Amino acid sequence: MKYALVIFDLDGTLLNTLDDLADAANAALAEYGFSPRTTEEIRAFIGNGVSRLIHRAVPEGTDEAVAAAVLARFKAVYTEHVNDKTVPYPGILFLLRELKDRGVRCAVNSNKVDNAVRLLCDAHFDGLLDAVLGERDGIPRKPAPDGARRIMERLNVRPENTLYVGDGDADIRTAQNAGIDCAWVSWGYRHVDELDGLDIPNRCDSVAALKSLILC
Repeated sequence: MKYALVIFDLDGTLLNTLDDLADAANAALAEYGFSPRTTEEIRAFIGNGVSRLIHRAVPEGTDEAVAAAVLARFKAVYTEHVNDKTVPYPGILFLLRELKDRGVRCAVNSNKVDNAVRLLCDAHFDGLLDAVLGERDGIPRKPAPDGARRIMERLNVRPENTLYVGDGDADIRTAQNAGIDCAWVSWGYRHVDELDGLDIPNRCDSVAALKSLILC
């Protein structure tokens, strides 16, 4: 096998977190008198961390102090309800178990805050991941390659033996910036026309197709 390590994005790749994110965002917006956003709008806002999500969700021209307060409330609500409706995408658990059985190491690199990433990975993928890294101080968010590189260094795997898997343009750029192969999955939060015109690397429309690519 070519790949000894697969680094996965979390939201929209391994887990469908959309309903919990939308519920928390709309609860925070409501507390400050703002109209709710549709689930489709929230989907489009996801991908560059929760600060960007809330910046996009509040009405244009919202005072920065108010936007910061909405963000703080969102974080509090989401922390309480991070795993109410979140589920792995169909076939993901089977894939991770098979990769583990075949000796392929698996990791998560996410722009979601680190404590939420760890909580969700422990709840859904206990024992199946070799490294988990969310947004934290000192590590730039994707598409910076720092997180992916830290994971490769920690697990002692070379870039040419690593595959990055994600659903967004930030994931494709992260792989490019880290000098590693990438697979784009179509079941997540970003549609093809929302990838900023990037070439789509190794498109996978099913977990079975992703498995075939990894284990080729």
